[in-house]
Amino acid sequence: MTETKFDTTCIGNAIVDVISKVEDSFLETEGLVKNSMNLIDEDRAEDLYGKMGSAVEISGGSAGNTAAGVASLGGRSNYIGKVKNDQLGDIFTHDIRAMGVNFETQKSDQGAATARSFILVTPDAHRTMNTYLGACVELGPDDINPDDIAASAVTYMEGYLWDPEGGKAAFRKAAQIAHEADQRVSLTLSDSFCVDRYREEFKSFIIDGVDILFANEDEIKSLFQTDDLQVAIDAIRPHVEIACVTRSAEGSLILQADESIEIAADRSIEVVDTTGAGDLYASGFLYGFTNGFSLAESGAIASLAAAEVISHVGARPATNLKELVQSRLK
Repeated sequence: MTETKFDTTCIGNAIVDVISKVEDSFLETEGLVKNSMNLIDEDRAEDLYGKMGSAVEISGGSAGNTAAGVASLGGRSNYIGKVKNDQLGDIFTHDIRAMGVNFETQKSDQGAATARSFILVTPDAHRTMNTYLGACVELGPDDINPDDIAASAVTYMEGYLWDPEGGKAAFRKAAQIAHEADQRVSLTLSDSFCVDRYREEFKSFIIDGVDILFANEDEIKSLFQTDDLQVAIDAIRPHVEIACVTRSAEGSLILQADESIEIAADRSIEVVDTTGAGDLYASGFLYGFTNGFSLAESGAIASLAAAEVISHVGARPATNLKELVQSRLK
């Protein structure tokens, strides 16, 4: 095994989140399905932005949030994602580096603008995402640094990046490099609608070499086209070393071989915005897993990280997660 430089390298869509609180009626008027992630073009992006109320701009992107979470926990975190050399690209770069994440992906000087996601948060704290991918789609195999992948204990990839062909090629290249270096590959399914689009491709990629899978209950059911969670659990076990299945207020399950570990959700916090819950759950688990914690301990760290991020607006930690974990898990 290659000596590790990073606990986790996260690969995904580099996006600036534009977060706005809306009523359910706004979603209905705009024909949006609550809790979905919709890909939109630049014209629709401008249209939505004009109709939204006041908003907060925060650097985001699923894997970027996970990378930030690992760093906040005290882990060695690296990120690969594409932005343009523009104002939002500068904001994204500053924010993720300020969190302590290594980010060296070369910016685009031409082409589409830096991506942005309009996140509409309804009174029940659920979020509906409308994403203009912009420069994200330009990420490809050439952006994968073989040395960094080989020196990462886990290379973590977000399912959202499976949409562009360049993203798929980047994933496959990174997975091959990681396994040749005897390191692990991790994937999050990201969204049940994303799974619907690429079900068979995801299955093939998982079987060929995903070691650690993250999914929520809807996503894992969608992957195996079943309404029965146990059926989906039994179906995934033979194909991955570890599967983490999140279940919102019901906590999560960590699956390994014939073992199932139940992790309770933190019910002591007030849910403000569920954006980033799965991303920070992944950061907590990956931090624990790559730093010698047991699966149960890693799950507990994951649950704490997820609870922190849903207690405020925005998909990245607002408090020092390392200190939070030390105070809560003594």
